[in-house]
Amino acid sequence: MLAFLIIIFGFLSRIVVHVPNFTPIYSLALFGGVYLKGRQAIWVPLAAMALSDIFLGLHDTMVYTWGGILLISLIGLYLRDHKNWANILSASILSSAAFFIITNFGAFLSLYPHTWAGLQQCYILAIPFYRSTLVSTLAYSMVLFSVWEFLIIPYQQRKARLESATVPLR
Repeated sequence: MLAFLIIIFGFLSRIVVHVPNFTPIYSLALFGGVYLKGRQAIWVPLAAMALSDIFLGLHDTMVYTWGGILLISLIGLYLRDHKNWANILSASILSSAAFFIITNFGAFLSLYPHTWAGLQQCYILAIPFYRSTLVSTLAYSMVLFSVWEFLIIPYQQRKARLESATVPLR
């Protein structure tokens, strides 16, 4: 169920009109890496990105955007065993920075002259988009992890205690 919700929320968040790069997709990849089971931690965020790219239009830098999402999911897998609020905050910053570096390198390779000046121009022109990526990743990560840790997990624990305390009638 969680995997399905991540795919739907990630897909919808990218196709609805929004400030460029202000989307929860990066936070969903990080969150999925932490809470999804097994291979779902990798393929679910990629599926959300791929489905939305199919809807929005395929592009030359897809391999870089999908690679960035894959890396963020791997950061989430690492975060599983090192989960605390400082690490979630750090992982959110690292995720948005890694995505910025990877995807803009892809943009440089396909859209800019392959010179030092072209590389500089690519990254300088991308700075305004990075601001949105960083702020959205921090904000959505804090919301997703807070809701999960403070609402969903306690609810699941209460429900499990009630179910184990209930004796079925025969």
